[in-house]
Amino acid sequence: MGEGGGKKLFPPYLPRNPKDPCTKAYKAYVAAGGHSAYATTPYARIMSSYIVCGGHLNAPSQKTAEELAMKSCQSTRGHYKVTTGGSCEIAASK
Repeated sequence: MGEGGGKKLFPPYLPRNPKDPCTKAYKAYVAAGGHSAYATTPYARIMSSYIVCGGHLNAPSQKTAEELAMKSCQSTRGHYKVTTGGSCEIAASK
């Protein structure tokens, strides 16, 4: 877990629509100055035509940012009752 530039665990799939909530969340993550994280369900064309994501910006630590991003993603996933596409995973954190 390196500090500084952050780590990308896998490249998140971002919808081409700049108004999509996941595109907005990832851009906010990139722009954030503090400890932040972005979580998403892995995009699999065969399994699903959508992704679910969550993020948390400017947390007191990288670990906290990751935990809260996961909670955000899981909450969204539960809200939409998503059954395909996999579970939430941290895509990037800093």
